[in-house]
Amino acid sequence: MDKINIGLIGAGFMAKAHSIAYAGMPMFFWPAPAIPVKKKIVDVNEQAAREGALKFGFESYSTDWQDIINDPSIQVVDICTPNNVHAEIAIAAAKAHKHILCEKPLAMTAAEAKAMYLAAKENSIHTMVAFNYRRTPAVQLAKKYIDEGAIGKILDFRGTYLQDWSADPDSPLSWRFQKDICGSGALGDIGTHVVDMLRFLVGEFDAVHARTATYIQNRPVQTGLADSLGNSRGGAEAPRRAVDVDDQCCFMVECKNGAFGTIEATRNAWGRNNYITFEIHGTEGSLYFNYERRDELQVCFSGDGDDRRGFRTVYTGPAHPYGEGLWPIPALGIGYTETKIIESYDFFKSIAENTESSPSFRDGYAVELISEAILKSAKTRDWVKVGEIQED
Repeated sequence: MDKINIGLIGAGFMAKAHSIAYAGMPMFFWPAPAIPVKKKIVDVNEQAAREGALKFGFESYSTDWQDIINDPSIQVVDICTPNNVHAEIAIAAAKAHKHILCEKPLAMTAAEAKAMYLAAKENSIHTMVAFNYRRTPAVQLAKKYIDEGAIGKILDFRGTYLQDWSADPDSPLSWRFQKDICGSGALGDIGTHVVDMLRFLVGEFDAVHARTATYIQNRPVQTGLADSLGNSRGGAEAPRRAVDVDDQCCFMVECKNGAFGTIEATRNAWGRNNYITFEIHGTEGSLYFNYERRDELQVCFSGDGDDRRGFRTVYTGPAHPYGEGLWPIPALGIGYTETKIIESYDFFKSIAENTESSPSFRDGYAVELISEAILKSAKTRDWVKVGEIQED
């Protein structure tokens, strides 16, 4: 069993999630496709880098991400930084022939995503974009039912990603509210997750018709380096700066296979914590999922008798996708960490077996093309065709 050395860039809360996944993956999926070795962690803040090495179990730390690129012993580069440096780091890693796991969204723009995809393709490396929610076993079960034809031809769908952590106007102006760092707001931060999930389940998007809104025009300047995700308050006297990204986006989707749907994403929905949902209707049945009830998939099939037709709950467990590596009975509880462990397993399996990983940089590029069309449509208030992937 091979060992694969990892260099992780960014020492925030996402580094914590990835580090737990690297430690846990061989425990859940044994024999593991490879043993992750946490070699080096990098953060621009030296204290964060040093503490990250201690907390997350890395052998060494640095404040310069180039140290990971230039280290010949490191085989995987894990990018957990703000969005504005994804492209620079990933392209350098690809040219150094290192495999790459990158947090979502893949890039600030479709042009950046294209450059990242082509760099990876030209250097024949394995890539993955961390759309981990699609790895929830219930979502994978929905995909299995769809691929089997259990709900027939897909007619329509709806998806949501609703949060409330930024609904308070005194929550701080983190990098997630600054266009020059994040690219877009609710769309890039959370909307891309549900776009990826429904593209995975339903099919390729063809055109979109969108609306975006910025509800809170300015926020208190964040004083610390850590991204607090609304868990601190700037106070009435704190200096404020303008917000220049979307708080909410809502759009209609036409798919290339004829399916039609709607997607909504906002971080200003009081009472919603991590409310990722989808409902998909087909000619032979329907599926409904709510991430806040991760172990459950609601299903209704047209073949059910008239006296028992309606949604029923399937609790995911050993008989379902990834069940052999998780918990021994259904409904013991799948959490965010398990989705990251599954993500790690699939990525290292693709490296070890030299197979295609998914979602890859190509998928991340496709999502950025969709995001670009959404933002354009929000300005024109008209239908916009989604751009095609350019292979050269």
